Amino acid sequence: MIKEEHEVAIMGAPQGPGPVVSTVVNIQTETAVPDHIVWSLFNTLFFNVCCLGFVAFAYSVKSRDRKMVNDVIGAQSYASTAKSLNIAALVLGLLGTIGSIVLVVLVLPAAYHAIPPGMQGRGGY
Repeated sequence: MIKEEHEVAIMGAPQGPGPVVSTVVNIQTETAVPDHIVWSLFNTLFFNVCCLGFVAFAYSVKSRDRKMVNDVIGAQSYASTAKSLNIAALVLGLLGTIGSIVLVVLVLPAAYHAIPPGMQGRGGY
């Protein structure tokens, strides 16, 4: 086989002056819907005030399920609810943590110093 014939066999026959046919493939891009599942898991483990973190985690899982069946509107709705619950859990958890630190650092030593010296160290009797 001559080198030119080999190249024609590999690349195919050259296109003639005929019409050029093109194919268009429309690829539907996935809409990025954040489900906030990691944030919900964090709030469930560390800032689970009034079970808000757990409820947010449940809504995040529902959002992920809706996304798997291509229900974008349902996924966005559940994700929005999960985000709101995560914000509430985070704010309440941080306020509770800061309040506890303030209580331990400022209020308890002041209360200890308010006890008369004769009652300190003897259990209050």
